Amino acid sequence: MAEEAEILNFFDIRIEHFPDRSARWLFQDKENVRGLVEIVATELVELINFSQLAQINRSFIPDNLREQESDLVFSVPLHGESETDELLIYILIEHQSTVDSTMGFRVLFYMTQIWDFQRREWESNNVPKSQWRFRPILPILFYTGEQRWNTPLPLNAVMDLPDVFSRFVPQFDTLLLSVKETDEADLTKSDHPLGWLLTVLQKEHAAKEAISTALIEAMSHINTLGDAQSQHRRRAIVYLLLLILHRRPVEEHEELRTLVDQHIEQPSDREEVEVMAQTMAEHLIERGETQAKQEALLKLVRFQFDSVPESVINQINLIQSLSRLDSLFERVLTAQTIDEIDWQNRDG
Repeated sequence: MAEEAEILNFFDIRIEHFPDRSARWLFQDKENVRGLVEIVATELVELINFSQLAQINRSFIPDNLREQESDLVFSVPLHGESETDELLIYILIEHQSTVDSTMGFRVLFYMTQIWDFQRREWESNNVPKSQWRFRPILPILFYTGEQRWNTPLPLNAVMDLPDVFSRFVPQFDTLLLSVKETDEADLTKSDHPLGWLLTVLQKEHAAKEAISTALIEAMSHINTLGDAQSQHRRRAIVYLLLLILHRRPVEEHEELRTLVDQHIEQPSDREEVEVMAQTMAEHLIERGETQAKQEALLKLVRFQFDSVPESVINQINLIQSLSRLDSLFERVLTAQTIDEIDWQNRDG
């Protein structure tokens, strides 16, 4: 299982960012990428060598665009003899409450960014143009929002043009998984653990009885993973615990966590997951205390000084150290001007 620090740092986020970040964390496990393809394109699974799936660094995307999207890019070889020896899988994670009618354009834009990166690599390495072969991209939209996805993905859906001009519009397929509106039978048709995790995600805001039932069913399938898949099994269990802590009411946390614990069959899993669950719970409590102190400090600053620069507000929101926040609180009480205070974040 991943180190505690890795998981805690990854999920040290505002609660509204949990859907995107948790999905990215799930798909860092190559087995879950396979599970996603099994759901959206079963016919392609046997053609792809998922055992050699590798995540690609997104450094080729400009910084301002990289911050706007939650996405992942993977390279993976194909089985057997093929003119195309490698495929790229592009997963765009979307959770916005409002469905974006320009999604088809967004997908195409990022696909062209990937291909342009290839082109620049060839040019820098002096590869003859006759040898250039752009790698095909399998685009997948992973949507976890509540609103039904009823917006077409093809580009001509956001164009007003006569049919005679439609042949001039780029055409490509985008695989869509709208988690909340997909039938449970379709999510679990291959019996892959990812599908069962997604049935729990479907119930993230449902009644406690409904999500309890989903958790028990998911655990029964997660437990079937053998020793060779122990890391995948534990990642799935940790995901369920994180989902409980981030998406369910506080008063349900202990009961639902205990429910998961009761259905863990491997003793080694139970020991490690119990430690992780306790650590995560303590971390969330501490984070809640930090946020409360940040808010109190901001109120005092606005009360004490006529004008508060945006940069000061941003600095306060970055501070995670409780002692540092306490120190600033005392400094604000005695300072005559806001410029007297050193707001630099010293957590690091």
